[in-house]
Amino acid sequence: MMPLFIYRHIAKQMTDREIFSQKRVAFQTLGCKLNFSESSEMARRMVEAGFVRVGFDEVADVYVINTCSVTEEANKKCRQMIKRCIRKNAAAYIVVTGCYAQLEPHQVAQIEGVDLVLGSNQKTQIISFLGELAKKPSADIHVSEILKDKEFRPSFSSGDRTRSFLKIQDGCDYFCTYCTIPMARGLSRSDTVENTVAEARRAADAGAKEIILTGVNIGDFGRRNGESFLQLIEALEDVKGVERYRISSIEPNLLTEEIIRHVQTSAKFMPHFHVPIQSGSEAVLKLMHRRYTAEFFEEKIARIRELIPHAFVGIDVIVGTNGETEEYFTETYERLQRIDFSQLHVFTYSERPNTLALKIKPVVPIEERHRRNAVLHELSEEKRIAFYKRFLGSKANILVESSEKEGMMAGFTDNYLKVEIPFCTKFANTIQTVELASLSADKQTIDGKIIF
Repeated sequence: MMPLFIYRHIAKQMTDREIFSQKRVAFQTLGCKLNFSESSEMARRMVEAGFVRVGFDEVADVYVINTCSVTEEANKKCRQMIKRCIRKNAAAYIVVTGCYAQLEPHQVAQIEGVDLVLGSNQKTQIISFLGELAKKPSADIHVSEILKDKEFRPSFSSGDRTRSFLKIQDGCDYFCTYCTIPMARGLSRSDTVENTVAEARRAADAGAKEIILTGVNIGDFGRRNGESFLQLIEALEDVKGVERYRISSIEPNLLTEEIIRHVQTSAKFMPHFHVPIQSGSEAVLKLMHRRYTAEFFEEKIARIRELIPHAFVGIDVIVGTNGETEEYFTETYERLQRIDFSQLHVFTYSERPNTLALKIKPVVPIEERHRRNAVLHELSEEKRIAFYKRFLGSKANILVESSEKEGMMAGFTDNYLKVEIPFCTKFANTIQTVELASLSADKQTIDGKIIF
């Protein structure tokens, strides 16, 4: 005879299937690659419970908005997304999760149309919070104290068969003065090498040929259980089906000589680095509580160039932080001019509640922040175009994506040059050898010719 507690569990599952069967769910993900990974995990669980996933521009019964809160603009985009959902289906059940929901749950709950607010700990358990999808006069809030969370919840993105974002780490212990990530995602934590490799195999089984290792501070992987990021990337080499790995943003103080040398000799880890400097001014880095000097950063990039001259090197930088005088900004600009990078990701500083940066003076006017952003964007374009031009006339392998736009399809070389070729279905999700013929008219891509 079946035990009563098992019978009740099965009965509950059947009830969920009856409630959710054929209900349409749409996702909108804002912010980082980590959010995309977690949205895919939520979507898989909802499909398993009976939902049918549809595009965000389609009419759905449930909309899930996975938010970012890195700037006030990110919060604004969340509110705009909710309004879009209501315009498509005023009766839709609206779930808001992610960093904005974790940091400002009551503010989110007050947005007209929101039915459910889930914190960072709750998003992977979304099914258990949906109830009967009944709209109520006020939103339900389920948000817990994130800094006490020690559990790591793995996920990987799917849907794009070509590549997958694999979450290998979450949270951060650094508490930089401008940043709310520890308050939004908690302290640093990760799984074991063995379990993370198993997740990579799952992504490979789902069809991913390329995996991007993502997290908040991925270089911190394994520290709490005596393992390391280097041990992980060495173990990932043996996963069958994955032809390429890319390392997402990694702190310069955690990007070791051994990691760089592993990428140098690996057939699977692409010559592609993304390293945040945040400021090229020593004084500003101290105000930010960053854990390296600008000189150290400059030497680190020079070392990458020495060992892997053709590597793509992306750099994160923030402009207009409190305390960044004109002199300090000029210092950043001049240092970045010297550094041999491939592209900048420029962020305009935005005041975040409960951060130490709010106590720092002077405050840079908004207009001046935007001006500095434009100056660095111009420098970035100069460097990116020069990097692209270095490889014109050479041959390269690209992993071709399946999407088609105006008769063309695109893929990336090992060192992250975006190449376009004429659309052909048989090339999708395959590696093709191309000649890098010329820059496109808008200089954003390279026109490639397939070499048969």
